[in-house]
Amino acid sequence: MTQNSGAALIATTLKARGTERVFALCGGHIMPIWMALDDAGIEIVDVRDERSAVYMAHAHAALTGRFSVALVTAGPGVTNAITGVANAHVSRSPVLVLAGSPPRPQEGRGALQDLDHCALMRPITRIAKKISTASSLPRELDFAISAALGIGGEPGPCFLDIPVDVQRDILPRVIFELEQVEGRAKPRARAFEEDLDVAAELIQNSNRPVVISGRGANDAADALPHFLEASGAAYLDTGETKGILPESHPAQVGAMRGAALSGADLIITIGRKLDFQLAYGSPAVFGSTKFLRISDVAQELNDNRLGDMALLGTVEDTLEKLSKRLADKRIPREWVEDLRKNHQKRSTALIQAMETAPSDAFGRLHPNRLLGEIRKRLKQNAIVIADGGDILSFARVGLSSSTYLDPGPLGCIGMATPFAIGAAKAAPERQVVAVTGDGAFGFTAIEMDTAKRHNVPMMIVVSNNGSWAIEVRDQMDRFGKAVGTHLQFADYAGMASSFGLKAWRIEGEDALAPGLDAAFAAYAEGHTVLVDVITSPEAVSSDSKTGLAIVPDFQALSAWDDAERNWLEEKH
Repeated sequence: MTQNSGAALIATTLKARGTERVFALCGGHIMPIWMALDDAGIEIVDVRDERSAVYMAHAHAALTGRFSVALVTAGPGVTNAITGVANAHVSRSPVLVLAGSPPRPQEGRGALQDLDHCALMRPITRIAKKISTASSLPRELDFAISAALGIGGEPGPCFLDIPVDVQRDILPRVIFELEQVEGRAKPRARAFEEDLDVAAELIQNSNRPVVISGRGANDAADALPHFLEASGAAYLDTGETKGILPESHPAQVGAMRGAALSGADLIITIGRKLDFQLAYGSPAVFGSTKFLRISDVAQELNDNRLGDMALLGTVEDTLEKLSKRLADKRIPREWVEDLRKNHQKRSTALIQAMETAPSDAFGRLHPNRLLGEIRKRLKQNAIVIADGGDILSFARVGLSSSTYLDPGPLGCIGMATPFAIGAAKAAPERQVVAVTGDGAFGFTAIEMDTAKRHNVPMMIVVSNNGSWAIEVRDQMDRFGKAVGTHLQFADYAGMASSFGLKAWRIEGEDALAPGLDAAFAAYAEGHTVLVDVITSPEAVSSDSKTGLAIVPDFQALSAWDDAERNWLEEKH
């Protein structure tokens, strides 16, 4: 490999910015970069599909708190990656996607795999740019990394297209020496002191405050509990921050989500958009409830519903300063205490119900029974990944951990296996357990091969109910028949065994505990493990009950949609 090439400059710059590994699928248009990464000592996790490369980088970024890198080849390599990039875009995940393209002299002449990559990527990235000169690579990489991390705007994926001849260009050695400087920390921004005073007064004057955390709270894990204690607010997490606050914290009232949202007189969002999961902040659901919005990016302050007060600044700094203002003014919140007591009652009842959930008439396990047994075997610092339709709905309620990842607001199912690989690579000392439905598993099941080849210890649990269950139920309820929504009860354990994984197929209650015991023991020994569990397609999830599959006109959930319609009619 030529030491002074553009490709070598890319590898040198990435390594200086803290990149330890890149998730990638090889191809001729990126081969100079590929070999330069290897020469630089950067690990290449080679995958079977480019979408999975981006998924792995996404999960890796979530665990490390830094940007992560995916490398894909031209044409179909880029188009395959688009779904993963779109998911990172909606989830606001700092993923840097690098791609190759035909040499500049062949541009526009019908070259192999010649596409306008940037035109495809621009709507779902913060930056999508084609690099025309090798000497500009360090500047463009740093600009893209900064944009991905959300410096000066909303974080999210960035895309750089690097023609293969640019990768091969030879550069003066002095440029490489300049790129040895390590990447700098994200700049801190601060809310105005007078605005903090007004916000603290707003909190103090409320009787029923509720905090809802999102992406922006992940960098403020220490400041968040202090703020909750000082404000006396109830706390609801979302999929973006599930696990960031221990279940034992007195502000946790997740099992009383409906009562908390409907009863609040002040909603405090922390780095969270008011998307479909929060009824878009609609007055039909929240009424005249006041909103205090806190974030480090403007896009999480002005979407759908403006706050009565908004604070733009580093979240950790903002929460610490509010906590200091509220520390001597704590007001007992009996409402929160009542919510917490009812939350604990419901949570205890749920755990008991999970452990005794009955099988169906064919002996197929209830998903809650499976989750109850998994829950018993999770370590305190486990990383839990949930994926799918019905099983995701059950897992969202039934599983808890200090780190929880799911498809996010795009609803991008099929990410469990690559997310598990990315998470395990980022945190090899922690237990990684991915729970997925059989339909979702099929999207990226081939990445079991990647996990085995790279010796990635992790566990995949497939809830195998032989169907796209939410859609089957929706079709039967509304149309009286199911069309194209049934699957086989396929032997995924046999499939995993063929890739060299340790695998178990579990059917029936008597086999559940022994099978999971054996699987967790094998995982503890350092193996990649898959557990294929036959579950009942008749179990009804909360998502199915709320009409999520129906896609109402105004709101995501049927009850919210009815409220929206009524509100609009009243206002009309």
